[in-house]
Amino acid sequence: MLSKSQISLLKSLKNKNERILNGLFLVEGYKSVYEFLNSPFEIEAIYYTTSFVSNVLNLSQKINLFEISDNEMEKISSLKTPQPILALVKKPTLTPLLNIQLKKMFTLILDGIQDPGNMGTIIRIADWFGIKNIICSFDTVDVYNPKVVQASMGSLSRINVYYDDIVDFLGKTELPIFGALLKGENIYQTNFGYEGLIVMGNEGSGMRASIEALITSPITIPKVGSAESLNVGIATAIFCSEITRKSFN
Repeated sequence: MLSKSQISLLKSLKNKNERILNGLFLVEGYKSVYEFLNSPFEIEAIYYTTSFVSNVLNLSQKINLFEISDNEMEKISSLKTPQPILALVKKPTLTPLLNIQLKKMFTLILDGIQDPGNMGTIIRIADWFGIKNIICSFDTVDVYNPKVVQASMGSLSRINVYYDDIVDFLGKTELPIFGALLKGENIYQTNFGYEGLIVMGNEGSGMRASIEALITSPITIPKVGSAESLNVGIATAIFCSEITRKSFN
């Protein structure tokens, strides 16, 4: 049986400030937990319900395992329909990225992404297309938000996500800066080369003027139909797909 203090800690991690204070976050569901178990992330503990006991028998004995009731899982889970397994994971300590570390690769820069679902989707997209680093503005949603972790479907375990002053970061880089804008070069005619920063703006207001001013290559996904805009996750996927496609040519 979980103690009141354990339940209190696990429930508190739904809050960003508590995640920062404790340096911990939650991962729910077997697939996502399995991905983190096979990653550099450090697992603090795993909680599972009685019905799931056979699935955890082969886990490392070095991991703290807690068999709990369905009722207890409902108390600590952040999901409407709790999964039978939940992991308590330590947040990584990442040293600030230097521009030289980003040469000969593409990196996503996110300006004010607010929706957890979009953020999780972008992480999965980055993972699919082999992008290892994402740099976010400070007002971008917390990547360890339970909804982001859930939407990333385990891909967060393979992606480095940094938070930085992106105006300052972009102002110092010597790399090409490609920005997703309404007016720019047709993405299907763009030569992306072999390195650069891909900047995606906020879901509603787009890219801030201070960021837009730093874009060296404005890029547009041409509109054929009548939709007002594209979801930022879909736009990111199109950019990553084009970059990858042209790298094979």
